[in-house]
Amino acid sequence: MELFNFKNNNIKEVKVKPFKLEKEIQSLIEKNTETFFDLEFIATELTIGNYRVDTLCYDKENNSFTIIEYKKGKSYSVIDQGYTYLQLMLNNKSDFVLSLSKHLNKVIDVNYIDWSQSKIIFISQSFNSYQKDSVNFKDLPFELYEIKRFENDIISLNLHESSSNVSIDSLSSSNGKGVIKSITKEVKVFDEDEVLSKLNDEIIQKYTELKESLFSELDDLKLIVKAGYVSFSVGGRKGVAYLNVQKNGFKMHIRRGHIMNDGTKSKGYFTIDDPKKISKTKSWTWKSGAKGVVYEIRLDKNFDIDYIKFLIKQKYNSIIN
Repeated sequence: MELFNFKNNNIKEVKVKPFKLEKEIQSLIEKNTETFFDLEFIATELTIGNYRVDTLCYDKENNSFTIIEYKKGKSYSVIDQGYTYLQLMLNNKSDFVLSLSKHLNKVIDVNYIDWSQSKIIFISQSFNSYQKDSVNFKDLPFELYEIKRFENDIISLNLHESSSNVSIDSLSSSNGKGVIKSITKEVKVFDEDEVLSKLNDEIIQKYTELKESLFSELDDLKLIVKAGYVSFSVGGRKGVAYLNVQKNGFKMHIRRGHIMNDGTKSKGYFTIDDPKKISKTKSWTWKSGAKGVVYEIRLDKNFDIDYIKFLIKQKYNSIIN
């Protein structure tokens, strides 16, 4: 990626200012996991057996863990290391839950966590073509981000997206990858068609029109597919709207933010302009005691696409501005 500064009708290239140490990247990410990935930072340099987890985070939305690893060299295998860390997590669930319990100062049960949504994030200043190709499957629970620092401490963080429709199951069955096969039984990456399969053709058509219209108008919008819902996000990191699949449509959530134990609200706490008053405020309490607040909107086969776009765009604009 190249950046340019435009001033007084002149263009000047913004030069790259590489990180000298992997620790610099780790420190930057750990101080800003919520901003970058909408994740809650739990622990750094967590030792489990013979392994060390660089950064452990908690995904509140999916009630799951995410491991972040920082890589400087280009000789390691992303896919092998990713499955090694997933196996480490699934074989040592109590250690990961203990770390979360200490962080929240509450006792968390192992069964409280949705282990099927476990994920590994790799961050490097660059990945080579072999590393990118090795994760080119549609259903890998890994994400690769290239991070760059420019002059004036400008940071870019770009997600490498898979363009493949091939499942990792094809590799695990043909090459005897026992670890991959065992993990894919527990960790699940969902397909959009699979999640929407319970809906009738009429509501799917309306959803498709909404999705295509949003993607044609909003920059850097990504579709995220999880168990029971799809969501639109900015850059794959900041959630805009979550569409939970129901029998006859969707229950859409647009996050307002969090209200802390002392009554203070999270940064960027969102308020919607809803002249038709079709949204309802819903809240719940996290294990930490903080209250999560969302707007809930029911979408059936007759929902007004333009009005729903109007509501979604407000949240989108609040994120990018």
